[in-house]
Amino acid sequence: MKVGNSNAPAACSNVSYNRFLLLVAGFGGLLFGIDVGIISGALPYLEATSHLTAGQLSFIVAAVLLGSIISTLFAGSLADLFGRKTMMTLSGVLFVASVPIIALSHGYGGLILGRLLQGISGGLVAVAVPLYLAECLSASDRGKGTGIFQWLLTLGIVAAAIIGFYWSGRVEEVAKLGDADKLFAFKDTAWRSIFWVSLPPGILFVFGSFMVAESPRWLFRQGKKDAALKALLRSRSEAQAKLELQEMEDLAATEKVHSTAAGKARESLLQRKYAIPFVLACIILACNQATGVNSIIGYNATILIQAGLSDKQAHLGYVVLTVVNFLMTIAAIALVDRKGRKFLLSLGSAGVIVSLLCVGVIFHQTEKQRVDVKDAVQTLVISSNQTAVVEFNAATAEKLLPGATGAATTQPKTLVVIYSYGDFSAATKVVRSDDLGAKLTIARDSCVPATKVAAFFKNPFADLEKSRTAPLKIEHALITPVPSTQTGWLTAILIYCFMASFAVGPGVCVWLALSELMPTRIRSNGMSIALFINHAISTTIAATFLPTVGQYGYSTMFFIFAGCTVVYFVTAFFFLPETKGKTLEEIEAHFEGKK
Repeated sequence: MKVGNSNAPAACSNVSYNRFLLLVAGFGGLLFGIDVGIISGALPYLEATSHLTAGQLSFIVAAVLLGSIISTLFAGSLADLFGRKTMMTLSGVLFVASVPIIALSHGYGGLILGRLLQGISGGLVAVAVPLYLAECLSASDRGKGTGIFQWLLTLGIVAAAIIGFYWSGRVEEVAKLGDADKLFAFKDTAWRSIFWVSLPPGILFVFGSFMVAESPRWLFRQGKKDAALKALLRSRSEAQAKLELQEMEDLAATEKVHSTAAGKARESLLQRKYAIPFVLACIILACNQATGVNSIIGYNATILIQAGLSDKQAHLGYVVLTVVNFLMTIAAIALVDRKGRKFLLSLGSAGVIVSLLCVGVIFHQTEKQRVDVKDAVQTLVISSNQTAVVEFNAATAEKLLPGATGAATTQPKTLVVIYSYGDFSAATKVVRSDDLGAKLTIARDSCVPATKVAAFFKNPFADLEKSRTAPLKIEHALITPVPSTQTGWLTAILIYCFMASFAVGPGVCVWLALSELMPTRIRSNGMSIALFINHAISTTIAATFLPTVGQYGYSTMFFIFAGCTVVYFVTAFFFLPETKGKTLEEIEAHFEGKK
């Protein structure tokens, strides 16, 4: 009886601490979700008030991913050096610092800096939190723990969407006044406020990370055996803690025996048990981003507006998208330890392919009606400074399309201009004729890089000096009819199918694949390299999304995403082993070819 009484409070305490640990780690997912989702609601108003080019806007969206690339490259080594808990705290501090930098910014530089900090924060979270959970949770709880991280990540996206929808309603009320100046000022307030509201979750994550214990496995590797035992006792019973500590000691002793010079040579990354799971993890993470999920979320309101919905309808559609993601993630958490990772990845990627192809076909039906009015827009170029300003409204659209009659003259349209100065070309953002105050400003500094370094990365074969004096040439000026509201909602429903398929498979399973496939010896650095590839692809997609859409249309992007997802499906269905119910040691033994 004495033993039972003494263990009861400890067990209760363990359960409470484990829930708190999952909550704090979940707040990391919440921050990551806000990182991804907050820009979608703010982007339409940032576009309308910042006078930035499509390329600059794309880079602001992509900057958070670029920051992730920078941090994930070093996150594994930093987590090994300073600890998982320290990296979690640092990521929260960086996110908190980024919010005022963005919200108080009055130029391109401040926006880029703030978004880079958010990306660095997200990259640290993406490595440190799954690593922390894998080392702190038991084998039976790994799926649930990683699922909660993804679940709160989707909750962060939902919160960002609701914030954006709230402000879209207020913007609509101001638009009814018919005052372009007031609407411009209020849109400027709207995007800044959207970022301010994301500050509290970051503060909560920082405080929570101070209160959890460091990873016991990291402490043990640092030679802090007593601290490791103390950390284990916070989440386990005394018997369980001592048993796990003994397993750590046995593993360390085994590794010490094999740590001869010859042994080290054999334990390279090229060894089968390391190379195969490492390559699989890299392919899965690369294809995870090649589905276009971050760009579809980040540009969702813009996509739906171009699909035929109004500004408020598009923001409502984005809220629905995030709720679908949230609910299907709950379903995935329930299924992941029952149906298995391989099944869900295969099912989800197949659904993603079908959804993307259908969305691409719908956009293609509209985009094949594009009319190129480049000659008419060329006449608007101001010869003295080689710039052009196009105020795009119904009257302008009618002048640019003199042959239009009947319903074609009243149907809203979009305009995008592709232009060049010498060897450098650029695309404007897409504007709608029924958007009050819609205007395109084309100038040399929005196309020609300011430095030779930037010029090299944009076009290594270009003549920068010649381009600085070259005349403005309108390559294409594409006017496209805006689809009907019904088409807009059909597009939205298909994107919801995409989101549901992604959430039930890749959304949850990718984090498990990352933490389960990597063997213990290479887990932290292997995760960093795999996530580096993941974020590099995501950044490339986000940075080129708007310019590509402007020149080739949304259908092209969706067809490319579908093609990349075919690779995902083939990898998951034919090459990925099932890891459900297996310990990390059993998974590692599988890749060694052992039974």
